[in-house]
Amino acid sequence: MRLGISTFPTETSIDVRTLGRALEERGFESLFVPEHTHIPASRLTPNPGGGDIPEEFRHTPDPFVVLGALAACTERLLLGTGICLVVERDPIVTAKEVATVDLLSGGRFLFGVGGGWNREEMENHGTPFAERFDLLRERVSAMKALWTNEVAEFHGKYVDFDPAWQWPKPVQSPHPPVILAGNGARSIERAAEWADGWMPIAGRGDGAEQIGALQKAAADRGRGPIPVTVFGARPKPPVLAGYAAAGVERALLALPSAPAADTLRRLDRYAELIPALA
Repeated sequence: MRLGISTFPTETSIDVRTLGRALEERGFESLFVPEHTHIPASRLTPNPGGGDIPEEFRHTPDPFVVLGALAACTERLLLGTGICLVVERDPIVTAKEVATVDLLSGGRFLFGVGGGWNREEMENHGTPFAERFDLLRERVSAMKALWTNEVAEFHGKYVDFDPAWQWPKPVQSPHPPVILAGNGARSIERAAEWADGWMPIAGRGDGAEQIGALQKAAADRGRGPIPVTVFGARPKPPVLAGYAAAGVERALLALPSAPAADTLRRLDRYAELIPALA
């Protein structure tokens, strides 16, 4: 099992380029960054983690700009969105951004996607909350058409375009892995149906039983095993060993948004966990 990091880069935390180089130096596999285009001042939608929305949610930069900068200053680190809110994005533009980062990084991009939880945020983009997962699937399908066809077209309920050219194409074939975030039975069924990976949040249904259910659902559909990435894993050896035993491919440790000195000290502690997982 490989160990990666998820974090909210902000204007007051460690420079993301410094962070990327530090992760490579310490042997981490990947870095995932989140997306919020904005946070509505309304608090009608509760924070899934409880309490008020953390301050860093309000200061999240554009993930593709961040990952483009990381692509330029790292060589091995895998670069992921954790997660990209496709339900708040134009799929044609997003397909180009994904392909561009994959090209600039030499095929190191991991496309973490999800339906999102903030009703007001997505409704500001014109997305009805109840339709977000259908919209997500269709937009991802449209992006796959653009990535894999010299001349692509798509005609669906939410996305509709006639034959078109779009380059660059992704380096990875047929395209960067689409890793679906979520928890619970519905999320498992969606991942088994159309995703290239599943990314549950630690502590919300990420146990061996759920992972087994995912693999059974994939097998029932004639698919091979679905890679699992656990988001926000606790940095405890027994916990990580349990994930490895359950067949988890990647565990992402949550890195608080903090200045460089504090962050590098924490990374040194986290890096001590890597050898046991090799």
